[in-house]
Amino acid sequence: MPSDMSVRGMLFLSLTIVGVPGNIAVIVAFLLLILQESWLLAADAIVLHLSCANLLVVVVRCLLEMLASFHLANVFGDVGCKGVIFIYRTSRALSIWLTFLLSAYQCLSIAPPGSRWASVRVLVAQNLPIVFLFLWVLHTSMSAGAIQFSVSSKNDTTLATSAINVQFCYVNFPSGSVKEVYGALQVSRDVVPMTLMTLTSLIILVLLYKHSQHLKGLRGDGHAGGGSCGSEQRAAKVVVVLVTMYVVLYGVDNGLWVYTLTVRRTMSSSLISDLRVFFSSLYAAVSPLVIIASNRKVNSRLRCVAQEKPLLGKTAYLRSI
Repeated sequence: MPSDMSVRGMLFLSLTIVGVPGNIAVIVAFLLLILQESWLLAADAIVLHLSCANLLVVVVRCLLEMLASFHLANVFGDVGCKGVIFIYRTSRALSIWLTFLLSAYQCLSIAPPGSRWASVRVLVAQNLPIVFLFLWVLHTSMSAGAIQFSVSSKNDTTLATSAINVQFCYVNFPSGSVKEVYGALQVSRDVVPMTLMTLTSLIILVLLYKHSQHLKGLRGDGHAGGGSCGSEQRAAKVVVVLVTMYVVLYGVDNGLWVYTLTVRRTMSSSLISDLRVFFSSLYAAVSPLVIIASNRKVNSRLRCVAQEKPLLGKTAYLRSI
């Protein structure tokens, strides 16, 4: 029978194997697009930023946890715990809010041309760097508690009864009330975008349904159903898939987090925390696969790279003859 630590390591290894190459592939595809076209559409810039945040989540949490579980490397001293948990909380929150931003922008993108929402979309696209900066400042400041309260499980620090066990580290809150306040802030940071992106996804589905009914009416009248909005509709459907994944996985994560907050004493096992990290990291690991499979720009750039490698190998072989 494999030990609990081995099972834990295998789970994080699976997320690392899927998440690191997947997110790197999406990032490389968009960087190639920038080199070729010198700019990105707003929706593509959001997806690129989202992939960077997801890569941070997988590397900082899954990769390091896997290495420590298999006793290959352990960075979880006091400083390591503070850094890992702080970066993880920040990048995780960025992943959540960027998914909401993507769903909101895509909702605006399929709004009827000339409407008030179309002008809002232009305004968002023009100020996207400011939006990114605001999200970074907001979530780094909200994650500062991780630096203050995180300690290594290897030292002899006296733990409060309200500490949270995360296997190699403890989040050592000084009192139960501080734990509850900090936990409530973290839950609200997740629930607000979850609610908003669910709303935007429902709006997207309604708009897509109305558009399909409109096209059926045009075909019935003998008009050709134009495909001018086809790419926006495909992108909108992908966003709905990503949001659905988010709501399910982060819903489980937040349910476990709320349960952790209700426990009045420090748990001897890190099982609940491990499950939380696994489900939240699962989104960061799997979402790039959805993007690669559905985003034509990403798909085409990666195919070009894959086709160029055999050609370069053949050219090098011919030159050596």
